[in-house]
Amino acid sequence: MDFWEEIISDAGGGNPALGIAILAVGALIVLLALVSGTVSIVLGIKYFRFNRKTNSAGLTGVEAARKILDANGLTHIKVKTVGSMLFGNSYSHYFKKVRLRRLTRHKTSVAALAMGAQKAALAVLDKEGDPDMKRRIVLVPLISFGPLAFIPLVLVGALLDFLVLHTNGWVTIALSAAGLLFYVFSFVLSLMTLKTEKKAQKRAYELLRENGMATEEEIADIEKLFRLYNIQYVNDMILSALELIYRILQLAAAFSSDSNN
Repeated sequence: MDFWEEIISDAGGGNPALGIAILAVGALIVLLALVSGTVSIVLGIKYFRFNRKTNSAGLTGVEAARKILDANGLTHIKVKTVGSMLFGNSYSHYFKKVRLRRLTRHKTSVAALAMGAQKAALAVLDKEGDPDMKRRIVLVPLISFGPLAFIPLVLVGALLDFLVLHTNGWVTIALSAAGLLFYVFSFVLSLMTLKTEKKAQKRAYELLRENGMATEEEIADIEKLFRLYNIQYVNDMILSALELIYRILQLAAAFSSDSNN
């Protein structure tokens, strides 16, 4: 057996087809990670540029969000500063607040205007009873924590296999499959998140025009910024899907290895 055949066989748990598939998906993950990194750099440059460009209304991110919320009868929605990467710029139906990062909050830039308007637009969609927004609100906990279930379930399965039941890995495989189901469900729900984010972007353009908060040139800049955010989001989703496929193939390889043994 030559070097590559040995690598393919080891990767697939003795199954060459699985080995080739695992290596191919792994290569795609690396390639897409490089693409995602490139998009992140371009997005960072574009954001830095628009965050240095003062908007014509002279509004900070919090002022833009507050103005849109008040104009739509949402005076009870608070606008808060968040310094962590966990939430970032976001809207919470449950806590009745729009969260804006510190730079977004204090800057009177085009980027700050964009973030404040878009997150306030999510609250407007919520008030208007948008059906996609309703589904997102109900399912958002699963979107956030679904993928995190995979590793704990695998660890629990391994502990049961080797310390309690002394089986040949069947419990680990079963719980890993359950974890993968959570992963798939979370991925599907992420598609809904992208849909509502894009709706909120479109609604933000309308609100900025209605309230005279931005020029057409500024709205065009905001569209460019959000377009990059959407590309990055799609890249991350595809990367997550490939990681899911990779985990499934690894699970199949483990099953193949157990069968061979």
